[in-house]
Amino acid sequence: MRFLNEAPTFDLTYNDVFMVPSMSSVQSRQSVDLATPDGLGTTIPVVVSNMTAIAGRRMAETVARRGGLVVLPQDIPLDVVRTVVDFVKTRHTVFETPITMPGDGTVGEALSLIHKRAHGAVIVMDDDGRPAGIFTEHDAAGFDRFSQLHTSMSRDLISLSSTLTAEEMFNEMTELRITFAPVIDAAGRLVGCVTRKGTLRSTIYQPALDKQGRLMIGVAVGINSEPEVRAKALAAMGVDVLVVDTAHGHQERMLQVVGQVRAAVGNLPVVAGNVVTAAGTRQLIEAGADIVKVGVGPGAMCTTRMMTGVGRPQFSAVLECSAESARLGKHIWADGGVRYPRDVALGLAAGASNVMFGSLLAGTYESAADTLRDSDGRLFKESFGMASNRAVRNRTRSETALDRARKELFEEGISTSRMYLDPERPSVEDIIDQIVAGVRSSCTYAGARSIPEFAERAVVGIQSASGYEEGRPRDTSW
Repeated sequence: MRFLNEAPTFDLTYNDVFMVPSMSSVQSRQSVDLATPDGLGTTIPVVVSNMTAIAGRRMAETVARRGGLVVLPQDIPLDVVRTVVDFVKTRHTVFETPITMPGDGTVGEALSLIHKRAHGAVIVMDDDGRPAGIFTEHDAAGFDRFSQLHTSMSRDLISLSSTLTAEEMFNEMTELRITFAPVIDAAGRLVGCVTRKGTLRSTIYQPALDKQGRLMIGVAVGINSEPEVRAKALAAMGVDVLVVDTAHGHQERMLQVVGQVRAAVGNLPVVAGNVVTAAGTRQLIEAGADIVKVGVGPGAMCTTRMMTGVGRPQFSAVLECSAESARLGKHIWADGGVRYPRDVALGLAAGASNVMFGSLLAGTYESAADTLRDSDGRLFKESFGMASNRAVRNRTRSETALDRARKELFEEGISTSRMYLDPERPSVEDIIDQIVAGVRSSCTYAGARSIPEFAERAVVGIQSASGYEEGRPRDTSW
C-alpha cells in the first residue's frame, strides 16, 4: 500500500482514509480470490470475535460454511467447548442444521425456537424420524400458544434428495417456487435443510475446512488459570486455531503464556494479542505467535479509550504492525473498528490477512444471545463488551465473592446494548454477502486478484470529516 500524497505524521482511523482507483485488468469481482494469506484455510477474510453474546455454535457453523472463522470465548468451560466443537465438526458443508420438533410439540415452543436460525422454519417430525410438515411464524396465526404443531403445520411438504448438488437444488427449488426444503437420504430420513439463497451461496463460497474436510473453529485462551493446560486440551479436541487473548498483549505475562502455549500445542496455529505497535508485534512473534491480533479500543462495545486514554487509531495500528509482521514472515489480524464493508477492505489494504469483528454481527439470528422483542414487536439481541461488568462476572464465576467484586468494580465496556435485527439483512450470511461484495469490488478498483496483491497495489488518501460524510448514502432527500 502507498499513500496518495505524503504519509501523514499523525495516526488515522478507517474513517480518515479512502482508496483511489488504479489501472486495473480485473474485469469481474468474481475473479478475485479472497483466500487469506495467513495459511489457516479461511477463504474469506472474516473472523468473528470471541465475544460471549456473539460467538457460539450457530455462528461458528454458519460462518465456516461460507469460508470464515469464529473464535469461541475464553470463559466457556471445557466440557461445553467440546460439545460445541463436536457439533461444528459434524455439520454438513452445504446443508444447514434444521430446527426439529415432534408433532405434539406446542406452537409456543416452536415460536421460541424459530428465530434461532435464519431459515425461519421448524420441521415437524413423525415417530419414524421423517419430516411430516413444516411450521413457520405465519402458521401460528389463528392458533393459541398451547396448540400442538400437527394441527397448525403445513403438510405441503417438498423434500430434496441429499444426492443433489447445490446447483441442482437451487434449480429445483427455483422451478418449484419454494424457498425452504428439508433434505432427506435414500431412506427418507432427515439429514439437513436448505434455503434457495443458501444453495446459491454454496455455489459461490468455499467453506473453511480442516484437513479432514470438516468445518473449522477457533477458541480463545486467557493468560490466567493454567492457559497451557487449557490449550493442550483444546488441541486434543480438534480445535483449528488457538487465540491467546488479553486486552493488553504487550506485557511480560503474555509473552510467557504464548511461549507456554506454543510448546504445549506443537504446530497448531497460535494467534496472540492485542497490540498496536511494531515492538509489541515483534515480541509476540518472537515468543511463538504465528499471527498477531492488532487493535486496542476500536470496538463498538469497548470503552477503553474513553476510560484510560489508551489505544491507537486502527488504520495506523494495522499499517505499522502488518509491516513488522511481514518483515518477520508472519501475519496479523485487524481486530475491531469495523462498521461497514469499507472498513474490512481498508484493513486488508493496510496489510491485515484477516479482519476480526463482532458487534456488526450481534444483531443476527446466528449470534449466541437470545432473540427478544421490544414493545413495538421489533426483534433485538443484547450485546456486551468482553471487559464489561457482565463479562467479568461470567469469566470470574469460580473465584471468591470478594475477588469477583473487586474486578467487577473496574469495568471497561458496555454491559448491555440492544442490537436490532435488520429486517432486510437479519442473518450473518447477509452481512457476509455485503462484506465480500465490497471487498471484491475494492480489489477490482485496485487491480488486484488476491488479498496480497490488494495490500501491495492499494493507493490510500486522507480525507476530512466532510469528505467521509460526502461518501455516505442518503435514504431521504436533502
